[in-house]
Amino acid sequence: MFGFRYVKSSPSHYLLQYKDGKVVREGTGLAFFYFAPASTLVSVPLTAVDVPFMFEETTRDFQAVTLQGQVGYRIASPKTLAEQQNFVLEPNGAYASEDPERLPMRVLNAVKAQFRALLQEADLREVLHGTEQLSKTARQGLAAAPALAALGIEIVDLALLAVKPTPETARALEAPVREDILKQADDATYARRNAAIAQEQMIKESELRSELVVEQKRRQVRETEVESQRVILEKQQEMQAQEIAGNVRLEEQNGELVRLQSENRKREADVRAYAMRALVEAIKDMDPRALQAMMFGQASPETLMALGLQNIADNAVKIGEFNFSPDLLRQMAGKSK
Repeated sequence: MFGFRYVKSSPSHYLLQYKDGKVVREGTGLAFFYFAPASTLVSVPLTAVDVPFMFEETTRDFQAVTLQGQVGYRIASPKTLAEQQNFVLEPNGAYASEDPERLPMRVLNAVKAQFRALLQEADLREVLHGTEQLSKTARQGLAAAPALAALGIEIVDLALLAVKPTPETARALEAPVREDILKQADDATYARRNAAIAQEQMIKESELRSELVVEQKRRQVRETEVESQRVILEKQQEMQAQEIAGNVRLEEQNGELVRLQSENRKREADVRAYAMRALVEAIKDMDPRALQAMMFGQASPETLMALGLQNIADNAVKIGEFNFSPDLLRQMAGKSK
């Protein structure tokens, strides 16, 4: 209405109102009416912006690598940026130029330039192994970069997420590592096999030692049994020897007894023979009847009866007939009893 407009900015935008080439209002979260034909509004965003990047560079040893990461920045000095870039607002609220859209590209160009300078002083292996150090050095370099400082831009964060060589280079770099891993796997397999073989050897040695101990015990048992049998045989031999010695002594005693008995019998025979000779010598001149009478005087009744019967039998021819009555036989039998 008659050229007057109303504007309201958010706390994340720094708003500047220029009039006659001078700043009449500035700040965040402003709301006011202004005369559009005589005023120029500049809005600079203050929010932190994260811009991803991915570009290819060459290392000192002429190896191409792809850098992938993210850079975060914010506008620390909006008035400085407003003086360097066109952030003027149109009446409809849009920017009057493409500078706000090109600002992230300017930051990425500074990042790319910083990494290019760093990669030209490092080999591929150093870059791959020193990603964290490379990111830290690039962050420090960007913080002091004149191009960004002149625009009033402050680097909030710089993260290098990946550094990738070309596929051919990656395969070449992976080959030694792959071979080393395979070698470690083979070594682990061999070590496991050796450990298994060593374990089996230990088990076999333990079994052999156990068998050896068992065999030694068996041998000791056999030796003990043999020794026991030997002792038993010795004892039996000693007993047999003692028995034989006893038998020998007994036989010797028996022989001595027999000898003594023989001598005694011989002496007794000699005595009887002497007595017999003496008796024969004494009675050789005697009358047979007197001798018979002498014998009858010493004989028992049974003997006398037997001699009587013998005489009867001897003179049976002369006697002719001789009768024995039952009473006589009973008397003779009774007397004999």
